[in-house]
Amino acid sequence: MPRVKRSTKRNDRRKKILERASGYFLTKSKLYQAAQEAVERGLKFAYTGRKQKKRQFRSLWIVRINAACKINGTSYSQFINGLKKAGIELDRKILSDIAIHDAAGFTKLVEQAKAALTSAAAA
Repeated sequence: MPRVKRSTKRNDRRKKILERASGYFLTKSKLYQAAQEAVERGLKFAYTGRKQKKRQFRSLWIVRINAACKINGTSYSQFINGLKKAGIELDRKILSDIAIHDAAGFTKLVEQAKAALTSAAAA
């Protein structure tokens, strides 16, 4: 069986970990084992952070929509319910953008939602 020298593979693997750990404090950026643990921990935080980012943005959009709804005399839940009954399919990101940049357009959406609620209640 031929002799295997693992130097390049091993060095490449270690170099990759140490490059990812650059900027960490003290031994976490210098010593391989400490760096490996810190990098794995950091990657876990990055993974959960990507999931949390989606939640946080959705919650921010809802707060913005609710604030604009209050200005127009309705609540967030009634507005969303009215939009669904009116058949208007806009996601919260777009609704939030409209609420910020186009107040007149958002007012029209609120009026449509209110009209759909009243017509659904009458029927």
